[in-house]
Amino acid sequence: MSISIRNKHRTLLQAETHLYPHGRVGQLSICLVSPSRYQTGMSSLGFHTVYSLLADSTDIRCERGFLPDRDMLEEYHRSGTPLLSLESSTPLGDFDVIAFSTSFEPDYLNIPLILNLARIPLYSSARSQSDPLVIAGGAAFFINPEPVADFIDAICIGEGEAVIPAIISTLLSPIDNGRLGLLQAFSAIPGVYVPALYHPRYESGSLAGYDAETGAPLPVTRVPVCLEQHEPSTSQILTEHTEFGDMFLVEVSRGCPRGCRFCSSGFIYGAFRQQPFDNIVALIDKGLVYRRKVGLVGAAVSDYAGIGRLCRYIVEQGAKVSVSSLRIDRIDPDMLEALIASGHKTISLAPEGGSQRMRDVIRKNLTEAQILGACEMLIDHDILNLKLYFIIGLPGETDADLEEMVRLIETIRERVIERGRANKRLGEISVSVNPFIPKPFTPFQWCGMEPLPSLERKVKILENRLRRLSNVKLKVESLRESYLQALLSRGDRRLSALLVEMAGGANLKKAAKSCGIDTDSYVQRTIAADEVLPWSIIGTADQSFLRSEYERALADEVGLS
Repeated sequence: MSISIRNKHRTLLQAETHLYPHGRVGQLSICLVSPSRYQTGMSSLGFHTVYSLLADSTDIRCERGFLPDRDMLEEYHRSGTPLLSLESSTPLGDFDVIAFSTSFEPDYLNIPLILNLARIPLYSSARSQSDPLVIAGGAAFFINPEPVADFIDAICIGEGEAVIPAIISTLLSPIDNGRLGLLQAFSAIPGVYVPALYHPRYESGSLAGYDAETGAPLPVTRVPVCLEQHEPSTSQILTEHTEFGDMFLVEVSRGCPRGCRFCSSGFIYGAFRQQPFDNIVALIDKGLVYRRKVGLVGAAVSDYAGIGRLCRYIVEQGAKVSVSSLRIDRIDPDMLEALIASGHKTISLAPEGGSQRMRDVIRKNLTEAQILGACEMLIDHDILNLKLYFIIGLPGETDADLEEMVRLIETIRERVIERGRANKRLGEISVSVNPFIPKPFTPFQWCGMEPLPSLERKVKILENRLRRLSNVKLKVESLRESYLQALLSRGDRRLSALLVEMAGGANLKKAAKSCGIDTDSYVQRTIAADEVLPWSIIGTADQSFLRSEYERALADEVGLS
């Protein structure tokens, strides 16, 4: 075993504080694996939640595994050591179960890489009784599990609190017929998808449907939970070696009530649910023993009914507060005062659409007056550093929409500069631009992503128009990485071969050529209404509602609504 790998594990473990100690002795061994590196993986509240659910069982020995840092990856390759768990440096292949917790589609790239490093057969069909069972869950699988379905034995489509206890019970129960019997038992659990029991049919190069084996439900229903029946998700392990190392994280809500047409958060989690105020406060009190900064987590934090009261409570305890998202039309005065008291110098706002027409198309339900009003409120509180999030390449977007975006930025900048002169302090506007990525289970799931050359031209327009504005900085998300994310969001099982090639070191273009895959057909094509969608194997979304919203968006695009 490599000494440097063991020493790196020891260094990380020594820096950790376990807030809720769990037993590690049990008859069943599970390694919870993040396909991200430690710094990112341990920043995921979803990872902490699953870890707690697994490690709370006295019958389970739960350890953790991560994608190695680049230097450690080289060490693994050089030493020939199989990928090891963090706690005991046990080879992942020696565990009974490997459980991937995956929040974002780009992490799909690392699943075959990790399996290779662990010396576990990549494809579930190639595994024997002596190989670990590979299960997976997380938000990425709620959206579209198909690109990696051939690598996974069982996928949790339901939320962890609802599904994991049933999985643990099944794993600990006597099952006949070995591995196949276990997979069949898994398929009987609501919210669990066993890809081996479903066989995609292709006709003329297109997905025509799925054939399910006897007893396997089609579609697989996503299972939500009643949050009031469970403690809020919180940080389980604190360490400074993470992106949010100075914070105690707590989830205040799940889902989003807004239903923006481009965003999956408002559709994949079902109804917007909020944690009871007293439950959150009780856990915050525990967390403040270890950290003096609380991070409030949720897709729509500012929509939480008691957000101002909660933020005020944290500050009254002598602590600081941070929030994961702000809604322009829901800036609560108490929340704002708490953020300022916590030392926030920059506030992020997300107009998303650059023009009123685009905001109407995506159903953002924001007017320019509301955006400027929110900026005025922040400026009046001497918040002169603003970060603005915009999306380009939205369906029907034109250069006129980009010009309106620039004019909006200019107007906000003028107000920041005016206040800055009065205070003799300069402010800065950071403009973050991301390309539109069509997501499953949204009204825009049928739309194609705008071709890269067209997006590159739009970026040039923004660069040229904003370059002359002092105190304005433009940051554009990588267009090629966004293209890859769109591919993984919309892909089917035929992408598994491409992911294997990329895990071996090939870039996307080379891997696609080797596999004979036309990636543009996945990414840029508008999908016909009668086509079978790869993610249709998950069946809780009201597709007729999504389609009607899509058609309303097209009407908004041309001004017919």
